[in-house]
Amino acid sequence: MLGSGDGSPVDTLRLMTQVLVLNGPNLGRLGARQPEIYGSQTYEDLVTTCRTEAEALDLRVDVRQTDDEAQLIAWLHESVDTGAHVVLNPAAFTHYSYATRDACAMVTDAGLVLVEVHVSNPAAREEFRHTSVVSGVATGTIAGFGLDSYRLALRAVAAKVTG
Repeated sequence: MLGSGDGSPVDTLRLMTQVLVLNGPNLGRLGARQPEIYGSQTYEDLVTTCRTEAEALDLRVDVRQTDDEAQLIAWLHESVDTGAHVVLNPAAFTHYSYATRDACAMVTDAGLVLVEVHVSNPAAREEFRHTSVVSGVATGTIAGFGLDSYRLALRAVAAKVTG
C-alpha cells in the first residue's frame, strides 16, 4: 500500500530529507582548472562524493552546476518552493552577487538549512576573495577541505535537520 507507513521504499523515499547541492561558475571544470588550488578531483568526483555521503546519511541529493547566475537563483527559489535544504558553492558569485545573497536569505528565512561551501579556503587567497556576501545569511560555512567540504556540509545538514 502506497504511503502506508509500513517502511516500504515509497515511504522511505517520501520521508528522506531533500538537499540541493548547488555549484556556481567554473566548478564544472574541477580537475582541469587550477589543480594546485582546487585539486585534481573532477566535478564527476564531486557528484559521486555527494551521492555516497548522502546515502550514508539517509539524505536525497540532487547535485547541480551552472555558470549562469539566473539559473542558480532559480534553483534557490526552487529549494524554498519544495522545502529542500541547500549546500551551496556560489564560487565567484560569493564575493559580489547580492542577487544570489538575497535568494539565499529566502532559503534560510523559510527555515531551511543553507550551508555555504568552498573547495579552497577563500580567506587564505587573494584579498578580493575574503568577502562573502552569502555567509551572512547562510546557516554556516565550510571551506578549505577540498571535496571533503561537501561531506562535512551534508553532515551539518543532517545534524541540523535531525537534531
